[in-house]
Order: sequence, then C-alpha cells, then structure tokens
Amino acid sequence: MNKRMEKIMKANEINKISIDNLEGVPRKFGAIKDKKFMNLQFRFLMILVISFLIAAGSVFGQTSANQQVDPAIAQLGKGFVSDTAEVNGTTLYYVRGGTGPTVILLHGFPEDWYEFHKIMPRLAKKFTVISVNLRGVGGSKATPGGYDAANMAKDIQQLTEKLKLEKVYIAGHDIGGMVAYAFARLYPKATRGVMVLDVQLNGIEPWDEIKALPLLWHFNFHQTPKLPELLIAGRQAIYFREGFFNRFGLHSEAITDADVAHYANSYAASEQLRAGLEFYRAFPEDAKFNDAQRSPLDVPIVLAGGDNSLAKYNPKIAESLRKRGAANVTVEVIKDSGHFVAEEQPEAVAELIEKYASL
Repeated sequence: MNKRMEKIMKANEINKISIDNLEGVPRKFGAIKDKKFMNLQFRFLMILVISFLIAAGSVFGQTSANQQVDPAIAQLGKGFVSDTAEVNGTTLYYVRGGTGPTVILLHGFPEDWYEFHKIMPRLAKKFTVISVNLRGVGGSKATPGGYDAANMAKDIQQLTEKLKLEKVYIAGHDIGGMVAYAFARLYPKATRGVMVLDVQLNGIEPWDEIKALPLLWHFNFHQTPKLPELLIAGRQAIYFREGFFNRFGLHSEAITDADVAHYANSYAASEQLRAGLEFYRAFPEDAKFNDAQRSPLDVPIVLAGGDNSLAKYNPKIAESLRKRGAANVTVEVIKDSGHFVAEEQPEAVAELIEKYASL
C-alpha cells in the first residue's frame, strides 16, 4: 500500500460512524423509533462507503501525468479539468471549463467547488467557468490564519493574476458571497460585477438582527475555540446533513448522500475542519472591514436569496450598501428555494449568473 493510499484511508477513517456510540441515542432521548434509527444507521454507513469510493477513485484513476481522474469532475462532461495555484501563502484547488468571459464561483460552508456542479456545464457554454475551493478546503492548503473575507478575496485576486484573467465576474454563496463582496471593495477594477448568494454581510445592517436568529446558533458554536473540532470530528457527514442541509434546505433531497460524502471528505482532516470553522471565527474581523467600506463603488452588486431563506433581508442589506457608497445594487429572489440555492434551484441560479455576468 503506497503512502498516498494510506493517507486517504486515514482521512476516511475520520468519517467512520460508530454504531456502538449511536445505539444509545434513541434510548436516551426517546426520539427515534428502532426501525427509523436502523435506517439512519444504514444511510450514514452508505455515506461512508461512498466517501471511501470517491477518495479511492481519485487514487486509482491517476493518469501517467499523475493527474487525478475525479469522478465528480468527469460527470461535468468534456472540457473540465482541475488544477492548483500557489497564491497569497496558500495553494488553491480549482475546476475549470468552457471558454469566453470568466465567471468565478465561490462556495460556502460546509461545501466546496462541487456545490456548483449542476450549473457549471450550462455556464461553460458561454463563459470560462472556474469553481474554486476556498483556502483549507479539500485540495486547497490549510494555513494557520488568513480566513477573513478580505484575505480570501486576495487569494482570488492573485489567482486571477496567476491565470491571466481580466475583468472576472464573481458569484459566491454563503462564505463565498462574503468573499465576493470583499473582492468588489478591494479590487473594483478587476471585476465586472459580483453576485452574493443567500448570505448576510457581516457588519452591514441588518447584521445584528440576522445574527440573533435562533436558527443561526451555529455562528457562536463555530466561533468557540477548539470545542467544535472535538465534537464534529468523525461526525462530519452527520453534522453536515442534519445540521445544515436538512435544516436550511427547503429541498434537502437536492443534496444527495453521495454529495454529503463528497463534502465530508473535503473537511475530513483536522486542518480542513479547522479551516471551515475559522471562516466563522473571522466574522468579527469581517464586520469591522465591511463597516469601514464607505467609499463610492460602481461595481454592479446582485443580492440573490432563496424565498424560504435570507431573501427577505436583502432589500435592507441593499439599502445599507447604497448608504455606504455602492451605486449599483440589485435584489433578486430565487423562488421555491432554501439556503442552498445552487443545488435546490440550479436553473434559476444559472439564469441569473448568465444575465448579469454577460453585461
């Protein structure tokens, strides 16, 4: 067994589900009937198996050039490739396809580049589409710090320089949306517009109202030092499914068990999991940065949210941005969607990106 295989098996070992530990749950809380609980056990065991196959496939599918043949990339169709680039003290992994003006896609937590797999083939017909793993996630290198939105915007800016891209359009969801806005503020001449998909902008009204929502209890949990790592490690698949996709998605079935396994694998290692939590620990720094940005800004900004998620707050956010000097802010509502808009309503999101990225 080579060292790479040992490493992957070790990473997947982290995501094993302990049946012995789970068996006590329904008896203790009286919330799950035996039959239902057995189905839940089976479901997460299947996620574990799929996660192992995803990782193993990337090893045994190597070409002579030592490039990985990732099944997740293969399903996008011909013309999509993956690569890495060293930027801003880290290494970013990205998937690229298509030709034409560039659209960069930035994922949220607990996802990676694959969040946009349903819309990338369509966008590639008109654009060069690049979906990037934020620092620390999956094939992107974890670092001790630098997880604030402004610094991750610098990651993307240096990536555009490395790839010799000009006037990119950036669409970001969740954490990626925060990075997209920071990019517009820091590098306005490098972008033809940004789209912020279903996320609040820290420090910008109604930030205080949004962060106080009971549904967003995980903000404070993730910001707690060390404890979340200890509780989540080895349970990524369960935590992501039950804590995020089922809780925030209107159509949670749009994120399959295979998708969950893919995402769990991208946060499997301890440094990867810590990186995902550091996104939240940087919120206070993000809030200070955003509140300080009040200079005139002509970059077109689109705030798009799910009608069953954060869409209702976007008019208030748009007004706050206008008061802070943003002259071109548009609000769009993605109908019949929860938080995970790119997966729940991929056609609607693709249509919006095509509309605004083409301007």
